[in-house]
Amino acid sequence: MIATSDDPRIRLAHHFLGAVEVAPDPLLPPRVLRVVSGDGRHFVAKQHAERDRYAGELHAYRAWVTHLTRHAPKLVGRDDATRTLLLTARTGDRADTAAPGSPEEELAHHEAGHVLGKLHRATAMPQGGAAGAALAERFQSWIDRAVHADLIDTAEENLLKHHAAILGNSGMDSAVCHLDYQPRNWLIGDTFGVCDFEHMRHDARVRDFARLEFRRWQAAPHLRTAFFDGYGRPLNDTERRLLESFGAIEAATALVKGHQENDPTLSEHGRTVLSRLT
Repeated sequence: MIATSDDPRIRLAHHFLGAVEVAPDPLLPPRVLRVVSGDGRHFVAKQHAERDRYAGELHAYRAWVTHLTRHAPKLVGRDDATRTLLLTARTGDRADTAAPGSPEEELAHHEAGHVLGKLHRATAMPQGGAAGAALAERFQSWIDRAVHADLIDTAEENLLKHHAAILGNSGMDSAVCHLDYQPRNWLIGDTFGVCDFEHMRHDARVRDFARLEFRRWQAAPHLRTAFFDGYGRPLNDTERRLLESFGAIEAATALVKGHQENDPTLSEHGRTVLSRLT
């Protein structure tokens, strides 16, 4: 159908593309809309609820997504007033739709490692203590929230604080990180694609592996192997120990967000990761 709505995403698409049609896509979150221009090209219009997420993703497209040439959407236009971005649409299927244990799933992890390795190498910064200290400070705020909401007991609080101290006292190399790098944000097709850059920032490089480690790889270690084959090198012993402490962050944030958003699946994930750390 021809879209004539006052939806800010459609207004932005009209401004840059002229008349467009809405292309229903059940896999897209509600705030993201796929549209088709008159010449048949596909685009995605994304409206952010939070201004800092909008600013973060806009900065990512301007500063860093260029390192992912051929693997990421391009920024077409924006509307700061409504926090809306217009992007080219990548072709392919979301990687989390690949059958578990299939060659397609393993290949997706290999390609994901290759692409993330390109980003990390292009934006690498020398090892230092600043990244760890900043992480420990942010981590402590999540611990405080978990305590305030009565989500963890004293022993669990002490365990999380122990991992915060490890991070705070660790030197670690940093790079621009995606920070939500998991199959729901990968597209597999003729060319591997990555999307959703609203969390992207300079951070400890190893942290970019945490969601994969604690949401995918522990149950399917062959996917970890495929990923690091693509990445170019495996983790060393020090990095593996750091990844455990990043798992503590994963546990705390999942518990707090699961509680705030009334999401029992996320809360259970946080509880599962926390139990593995103990």
